[in-house]
Amino acid sequence: MLLLFILMIISIFCIYSATQTQPDYSQSYIKMMYYYGFGFIVLFIMLFFNYKLLLRFSPMYYFIGVGLLVLLFFKGDTINNAQGWFILPGGIGFQPAEFCKLILILFLSYFLSKRKVETLSVFKEILPMGIITLVPFLLVLMQPDLGNSIAYLVIFIVVCWFGHMNYKHAWIGLVIMIIVSGSSIWSYIQYHAEIKEFMASKHKEYWLDRIDAVLLPELASEKATYHMKKSVTAIGSGSLEGDGYLHGTSVQSGQVPYTYADSIFVVIGEEFGFIGASVLLFLYFVLIYRMITIALSIRSQTGIYIIGGISAMFLFQVFENIGMLIGIMPITGITLPFISYGGTSLLINMVSIGFVLSIKIYDDIDIDDIDVSYDRKPYSMVQTGI
Repeated sequence: MLLLFILMIISIFCIYSATQTQPDYSQSYIKMMYYYGFGFIVLFIMLFFNYKLLLRFSPMYYFIGVGLLVLLFFKGDTINNAQGWFILPGGIGFQPAEFCKLILILFLSYFLSKRKVETLSVFKEILPMGIITLVPFLLVLMQPDLGNSIAYLVIFIVVCWFGHMNYKHAWIGLVIMIIVSGSSIWSYIQYHAEIKEFMASKHKEYWLDRIDAVLLPELASEKATYHMKKSVTAIGSGSLEGDGYLHGTSVQSGQVPYTYADSIFVVIGEEFGFIGASVLLFLYFVLIYRMITIALSIRSQTGIYIIGGISAMFLFQVFENIGMLIGIMPITGITLPFISYGGTSLLINMVSIGFVLSIKIYDDIDIDDIDVSYDRKPYSMVQTGI
């Protein structure tokens, strides 16, 4: 909870710095305060619910999430060339792709909890879990949202690993991934002109811009490389100690797009330098370390699956978000957890932490042990001292 409070302070101050010279977004830091307030309320409420009870409904969550992803193609709103949002009353944006990451973790964990096997079978466990993952992966990829779609694959791999995947199967899978990835990159470079011509005929050439910026920067358009170049320059100019709060040249002049959202790490890198960036990474390390220590201390294997998936989700988002701003990953629309502006992302992250805490609190309490009679407190609340 202390870590979340520190991350909240960092987020609000960075969003203020990123938007003080942009009148259209100058109130974003206040909205983020509201989002955090609501997020803490939701997190607190989750402490009163046994996660095992919530997990029972994960198949329903999954079908609702997939249904929302399908509905996006008919009723969704397009932001930054991605049709992945619902604009709710009051101008609030809701992104189902963020929602489905946690849903996928819960459903895969629920599936494994029903199997109760020592090592995963390729056909009985891994293949069905792969199909479960493939459906939202393809729907999100078609929006297109490369960042969140890759996050689904990372979640699938890590949950399988925590579910005791056979080492032989893991090595085979790794070799296949290397071969497929290498072949895809080689084919993309070798037949780039043909691929670009085909995508242009479908009016989807912008799909390639972000990939070109990393793989083929010499062939990429200035527009495709602008975001990455400006981000790298801004972070590099921060040097060791940074230019000072509210004094980042690139940030305050608006040269880097979306510094209040996906590119908020640029604010930290330019205004607080290497030291500030290192402190943020250390906070993420401690957060994930605490989740792993909880996973090591509980007896519930299902709880371990969930915490493993949530840890992987956070770790990948941090790596992808920072990596795309320093030029080692393609630019995607993925947020920096707990720091970037965004209600959907923050709410899902807070709910995820709520699940981790619920797993810790109710680890020794089975659903059948919960007494909900009116004459005394539920057994689960007595046991936890609430």
